Amino acid sequence: MPVITIDNQEYSVKEGDNLLQACLGLGLDLPYFCWHPDMGSIGACRQCAVVQYQNTEDYRAGSRGRIVMGCMTQVTDGAIFSLNGDKASEFRKTIVESLMLNHPHDCPVCAEGGECHLQDMTVMTGHRDRHYRGKKNTHRNQYLGPLIHHEMNRCITCYRCTRYYNNYAGGKDLAAMAAHDHVYFGRHQEGVLESEFAGNLVEVCPTGVFTDKSLVNDYSRKWDLQSAPSVCTHCAVGCNTLPGERYGKLKRVHNRYNDEVNGYFLCDRGRFGAKFVNSDKRINNPGLRDEHGRYNIIDPHQALHQLVEACQGDNNIAAIGSPRASVEANFLLKTLAGEQHYSPGFNAQEQSLAQLALSLQQHSAATIPSIKDIECADAIFILGEDLTHSAPRIALALRQSVRNKAYALAAELKLQPWQDAAVRNLAQDQRSPLFVAAVTDTRLDDIAEQCHHLAPDDIARLGYAVAEQISGKANASDEPANTIAQALLSAQRPLIIAGSSCGNAAIMQAAAAIADALALRKNENAGNSMLCLTLPEANSLGQAMLSPNEAPSIEALAERAYKIDTLIVLENDLFRRAPAAVVDKLLQSVTTLIVLDSLETPTLATSQLALPAASVAESEGTIVSLEGRAQRYFPVSECQGERRASWAWLLACLKELGHPEAANIHRFDDITLACSAAQPMLKGITLAAPDHFYRNAGVKIPRQPQRYSGRTAMRANVSVHEPKQTEDDETALAYTMEGLNRHQPGSLLPFVWSPGWNSNQSLHKFQTETGGPLKGGTAGKRLLDNRQNNNNQQKNSQQAVATTAPAAFQASAGQWLLVPRQRIFGSDELSSYSDNLAELLSDASIEINSADASLLQVKNGDGLSLGENLACLRVVINNTIPQGCAAYSVGIAGTFNLTLGQRVSLQKASDWQRPKQADVIASDGGAHV
Repeated sequence: MPVITIDNQEYSVKEGDNLLQACLGLGLDLPYFCWHPDMGSIGACRQCAVVQYQNTEDYRAGSRGRIVMGCMTQVTDGAIFSLNGDKASEFRKTIVESLMLNHPHDCPVCAEGGECHLQDMTVMTGHRDRHYRGKKNTHRNQYLGPLIHHEMNRCITCYRCTRYYNNYAGGKDLAAMAAHDHVYFGRHQEGVLESEFAGNLVEVCPTGVFTDKSLVNDYSRKWDLQSAPSVCTHCAVGCNTLPGERYGKLKRVHNRYNDEVNGYFLCDRGRFGAKFVNSDKRINNPGLRDEHGRYNIIDPHQALHQLVEACQGDNNIAAIGSPRASVEANFLLKTLAGEQHYSPGFNAQEQSLAQLALSLQQHSAATIPSIKDIECADAIFILGEDLTHSAPRIALALRQSVRNKAYALAAELKLQPWQDAAVRNLAQDQRSPLFVAAVTDTRLDDIAEQCHHLAPDDIARLGYAVAEQISGKANASDEPANTIAQALLSAQRPLIIAGSSCGNAAIMQAAAAIADALALRKNENAGNSMLCLTLPEANSLGQAMLSPNEAPSIEALAERAYKIDTLIVLENDLFRRAPAAVVDKLLQSVTTLIVLDSLETPTLATSQLALPAASVAESEGTIVSLEGRAQRYFPVSECQGERRASWAWLLACLKELGHPEAANIHRFDDITLACSAAQPMLKGITLAAPDHFYRNAGVKIPRQPQRYSGRTAMRANVSVHEPKQTEDDETALAYTMEGLNRHQPGSLLPFVWSPGWNSNQSLHKFQTETGGPLKGGTAGKRLLDNRQNNNNQQKNSQQAVATTAPAAFQASAGQWLLVPRQRIFGSDELSSYSDNLAELLSDASIEINSADASLLQVKNGDGLSLGENLACLRVVINNTIPQGCAAYSVGIAGTFNLTLGQRVSLQKASDWQRPKQADVIASDGGAHV
């Protein structure tokens, strides 16, 4: 390791780092603006200036050093620097003053105030008094959509926003525009930012140029937000989040750093979709339906009595769990109903695919990758997924994966990865190969080497053909399978991605076949092959682990509904799961329907007893991500009204019934232990986070930062006396500012703050090295980790993967195959309840090829009737869709009667009213249809 001298002190530093990285990793405070651990260095802000000396004599002379930028200077053995010398300090102070020339004096009203990196760096450099008295450059702000607020006058031209948005996230509608000394960061014309990852600008920007609009419109000071470690519940990726609460209301969501999962960034659904917890459709009180069909509010004791009464005696009980509820809540519900009468909450298709994903990953000879592993892949093949909509954070990771060719070229010339401009200039348009086989165009097509738009069975056939090419069993002239196979074989870290989006098991089988063929072909490097299988919901894989293959689906319960006296539904809207006819048959046949949910759903509206469940922001729980990582989320605030955590309702019921398995369960941690003991595949969930006994240096971990204020003022209309803060007996966190937020496990990090670093840039103070893992370790516990492969696993993988490709897709006269069109906003259940996303939600549509449109005599904006009154949807012509296929908006209201892979008739709707402006999704040969 190189040894360098900084202000007469020797330090050992990491080989290849730049000086800024090294200083931050050593705990030294060196100001910066433009540098970011995930985006490298460009030396734009000149804020990290230091003095470098040629030798010891120069250093002693004091005036012979030269000013260099820390972020652009690689550490070398024997190098001598000064951070605190007069020359460096004065230079940095002057730079900040020049950056502040046009900056407004609006800190007291700025939404970034108190958490502003510019404030921190201004104080750190010692700049206090402004000398400039001239006129400031001013700019008009733009409307950038309902999520991002724009205040261009606060800009310090660090270029972080465009470097992130264009270079990292692949956005194309935000740019730096300049004339003379006027530099403007915005869109050519105001409008909604198109990238699904635009929300990260809120954290990337070191000032208040880009801020969270929903927080600006309902503002609370950043230091008055109560936070807790949480996990995003909008998809199965399992990104770590930091929700912030004030006055019992969720105000914002920030990224919680996890080195192996989401790193520094979230998707917009994860960042802004959590406002469903503030929805006016939240349930606050238990309700009991009377003989007139009206709900009457009852108190929690009455509600518990009604629940117990419906579950005791000779009543036949059945229960439906949920892949958006915690492992613990589902486990208690399964305990209450019994294994034979518990459904994990999937329809038949979802259940078989979730079990298949679990089985394939259990037996695969390939590695199950984390997002960090995905970013290291140097050849990728995606089968059947539009990842930007089904697993957004993985899509963002793939945009980094294709840059590995650039890093390989840079390594040959001994360029470090952080030398961003040099690496990009060297690589130009060269990328690591990415191949996409999907039913329609995807958001990753712009970086793909080849795109194949095929029917689901044909995607699987292509996958099997690639597997045969890799195994050496097929003709090498078979294109395009040969091209894809050769690229994967030539790679050091090939990655295969598939999932359940198409509702097609053969696609997932084909992906596993490719991954295993790669592992078997390379043999000694089997661990280099990676297989990622995506699932739709936060706890989909956890439900597959909790329930065996023979567990009844929703359709299976409907068939025996006449035998059910009491049906308990846990956090699940059944009308989204299965056709209305199936759900109606189930719900109308049971004697008593009891629903536990946090939201007023159509399923809850049909219940006899409605129990208000706490949301993810008000309760604790464990969920298992698509890579098999068990992660714990914690309550940000206490339950409002008479809401209770689902596990609390169910545990109380089991206690009242005298259930033997509940005898030793007294709190949440006991449920986790009982589940771990009863379910072998979930044995590791107790290691997802420390239990409630954990103490940090003898004290709890505070949810409130040290600067938290106004607790008395919050209740001034009630009493001027501050009441005792609520005690949290279920977790190691406290609802106070008292405690210690240092040196605890990474899974218990509620916020980041360090003296002099009030912004989220203080994160480096909690990392083992800048950009590295947290000092407390990576949050979560991998339940599936087959990195140490052996011959037995490879044999098992061959047995688990089907070897026969499906027949080629054939278009049927008068029948169209339903394929998916995922949407990042609305395809999941919860984000559609977030008011701030309402403007971005759109009505359901059906996309067809222009040839099919001509056959049906429809144009963009016309209506199509599907099957026997299954749905009536707006037409969008998209020539990337194969003929004979029709892509519908999955998860959007109006499509719940449709099933992926179903063949339906289509006919023009005679009474359809065309919208004023029809959407055009894709083009044919570059010309819009």
